[in-house]
Amino acid sequence: MRAVRIDRTGGPEVLTVTDLPVPEPGPGQVLVDVEAAGVNFIDTYRRSGIYPLDLPAVLGSEGAGRVARPGPGVEGFAAGQLVAWKEAPGSYAEQVLVPAAELVPVPEAVGATTAAAVLLQGLTAHYLATDTFPAAAGTWALVHAGAGGVGLLLTQVLKLRGANVLTTVSTPAKAELSRAAGADDVVVGYAGATARARELTGGLGVDVVYDGVGRDTFDAGLDALRPRGLMVAFGGSSGQVPPFDVQRLNAKGSLFLTRPTLGSYTRDRAELLARTEEVFGWITAGRLDVRVGGTYPLTGARRAHEDLEARRSTGKLLLLP
Repeated sequence: MRAVRIDRTGGPEVLTVTDLPVPEPGPGQVLVDVEAAGVNFIDTYRRSGIYPLDLPAVLGSEGAGRVARPGPGVEGFAAGQLVAWKEAPGSYAEQVLVPAAELVPVPEAVGATTAAAVLLQGLTAHYLATDTFPAAAGTWALVHAGAGGVGLLLTQVLKLRGANVLTTVSTPAKAELSRAAGADDVVVGYAGATARARELTGGLGVDVVYDGVGRDTFDAGLDALRPRGLMVAFGGSSGQVPPFDVQRLNAKGSLFLTRPTLGSYTRDRAELLARTEEVFGWITAGRLDVRVGGTYPLTGARRAHEDLEARRSTGKLLLLP
């Protein structure tokens, strides 16, 4: 089988396509024929060495495809069944071993491409809007990078829950995409977001800031919050937030700060399935639109990483083995 591997850390140039033996599923594992693999910022962190890996390593962790062969003792999955996963190392490949506990069934009406495009980012949007901050009618949210994969989905989920949404984007074209996803107002660039957040809330500030950008937006995001507002720092596409003096939260109005991760919101299989079923249900009901911003063959993995890191993309990028 073909797979995208790195033998050393570095830029996108270290990604190479190589032939590897087809793995054999062990107990608790399922061999899956990959139809689409998600390209995510965490893949670039692993490629560059920010998140260390044992090398050589096949990149990728998210995808969708059909069951090729369940391992010994695995029940509930059959050959040919459409499935998806958010965490299975080595997903940039034609075949991958997935822990059965990570696999979720995918309705045929959703399909492999949409499932791979939505699972990680859709589950992220789900927990951010339903649990990290339970958005409700009348609340105001500021979503940075509103035309990105998470941003477009998060905006839609917030609107499903009745919230008002202000987003930031990098270009006028991306502003139109954000508005189409339901954003009530959009700021092009980050500089004007704090002032606009104050204007829209009568000077009070927004209830929650969802910040997946990090270093470039964090400080201004704190200034956009109302007293006792919540900063949700869930990513760092511009770089990680520097060390932080918690007394700043006190000075700015007893603010709250959290750095969540999806694993903490899918701690058992029941929670994983419940969130997945609701996201897939929104899709099949036509209430959640999933934008695929680009598809690439395995040989195009380098270009996919370049496009993602340069923020040339909107929506989700996928590798199609």
